[in-house]
Amino acid sequence: MELPPGAELVRTTDVFDEDTVPAGLLRDHRVAANTWGRLVVHSGALKFGFTGEDEFDVTAGDHAVIPPSVVHHVRIVGPVRFAVEFHRPTEA
Repeated sequence: MELPPGAELVRTTDVFDEDTVPAGLLRDHRVAANTWGRLVVHSGALKFGFTGEDEFDVTAGDHAVIPPSVVHHVRIVGPVRFAVEFHRPTEA
């Protein structure tokens, strides 16, 4: 899955690691309406999953796209550094 064409970056979180990841990211949560998330792993790996679906690995250099309002979570499985970018579609 990719971001919608023309989506603009509006904000990026701090870079988190296995010790600094906010607890809220480890449980089910969602991105706001009209906002897309892009989970970017800088080093290591983590598990990512949409509620009701199998988790999958996101490794260094990879990303996972998170559609608006879709419930998801991350699971830390070892040393990792990652951030979340937030994008919004441009207004036509």
